[in-house]
Amino acid sequence: MNYDKIYMNGAWVPSSGSDLIEVENPANEEIIGSVPASNEEDINEAVKSAKEAFSTWKESSIEERICYVEKILEEMRKVEDEMAQIISMELGCPLKFAKDAHVVPYLKDMKNFLSIAKDYKFEEDHGRYIVRKEPIGVIGALTPWNYPLGQILLKLTPALLAGNTLVLKPSKQTPLIAYKLTEAIHRAGLPKGVFNLVPGRGSEVGNILSKHEDVDMVSFTGSTDGGREVSKLAVDGIKKIALELGGKSPSVILKGADYNLAVKRTLSSIFMNVGQSCSAFSRLLVPREDKEKIEKMIVEKAKDFVFGDPSDPATMVGALASAKQFEKVKYYINKGLEEGAKLLIGEVPKKTKGYYVGPTVFTDVDNSMEIAQNEIFGPVLCLIAYDTVEEAIEIANDTVYGLSSAVFGPEKEAHEFANKIRAGEVSVNKGSSLLKAPFGGYKHSGVGREGGQFGFEEFLEIKAIFVYSPSS
Repeated sequence: MNYDKIYMNGAWVPSSGSDLIEVENPANEEIIGSVPASNEEDINEAVKSAKEAFSTWKESSIEERICYVEKILEEMRKVEDEMAQIISMELGCPLKFAKDAHVVPYLKDMKNFLSIAKDYKFEEDHGRYIVRKEPIGVIGALTPWNYPLGQILLKLTPALLAGNTLVLKPSKQTPLIAYKLTEAIHRAGLPKGVFNLVPGRGSEVGNILSKHEDVDMVSFTGSTDGGREVSKLAVDGIKKIALELGGKSPSVILKGADYNLAVKRTLSSIFMNVGQSCSAFSRLLVPREDKEKIEKMIVEKAKDFVFGDPSDPATMVGALASAKQFEKVKYYINKGLEEGAKLLIGEVPKKTKGYYVGPTVFTDVDNSMEIAQNEIFGPVLCLIAYDTVEEAIEIANDTVYGLSSAVFGPEKEAHEFANKIRAGEVSVNKGSSLLKAPFGGYKHSGVGREGGQFGFEEFLEIKAIFVYSPSS
């Protein structure tokens, strides 16, 4: 899968440079492909293309835009299995998980955005004034490696339906799926310049896009440090910014909860995708008097998650995405031991072929420890005991993040607790996150929302038109 061109103005064209980025399969460290490393000249041409296309695309009818996105969705459905295969190789995850978690849900999400667009009121009459919702312009989309297709579609679909044009920079670790998507877009016949692909290194392409004078909005998903840098670069241009960043999400078990359900859902959240999900429940808060009971349940239920080579059909959880990720997770496991936490499950990982870290659970964790405060982005759970509900609320909110969370307990108490968590989403008992719902965080977890109507409206400007009305 070696690509030697980038995509702009409706065509595959050579990069103006000769630098290439190699793509590694993290499960076996084999090079599986390469893409051009776009440079400033490439980016300027892509933005120019998007700006020129915006002048006509913004005037297109919503019916026309819906028709094009439906064609893109149709083309993607034809290659679902191929897309899953690419994600499995780029990300190091099992093929079934790649399809079930990384492809199919996001194609359904595209359909949901289409439904929103069909019924959306772009103009509302309020008597003496009219409110219009209009496209923003050229969107610079900077997407991560952990959900390499889904995070593109969460930006691409609403942005196009709202009438914007897009310049996409996918992660340098997982750019091949972006090429597969771009091929589908090309086959769908999207007008020239509406979508443009410029792969490259974040510190180069991402930075240039963030400060480019003709980029009207930057939509970034990634680390909090990355979001901070993007914000600084974009602020001089007074651009609209949407940031979906990190998390250190609490899962809280209250007395009277279904402990089996709580443990199972918490482990699934932190283990699947090898913990490489910003919304993963990485802190488990438990009543101190039931700590040992819950520890035993964790040890038993952790056996249900099969870690290993993603090419093995029995494997549920594969490799970490890169050597950098492996070293980061290894650092935090060592750090947790240094801080005095105890390993209930797992060990300090040893390097083999591929970047593998097994299920890891720390107990006797104090919330002030680095492992409880920093986003590890691996299959590492911190178990923290509390004595009172008030203390549990304080611990849950004692973090710079506020992305996701969960509460398990009697319905009334659980809902009351959920209302006091400072996070963008809370799952209560059997409730689960839905792509059609708004997703985003408080505090250092980001700015803005993705998904559903709120995610659609992120890509619209609001205009008030004042009119004379004798009756008002």
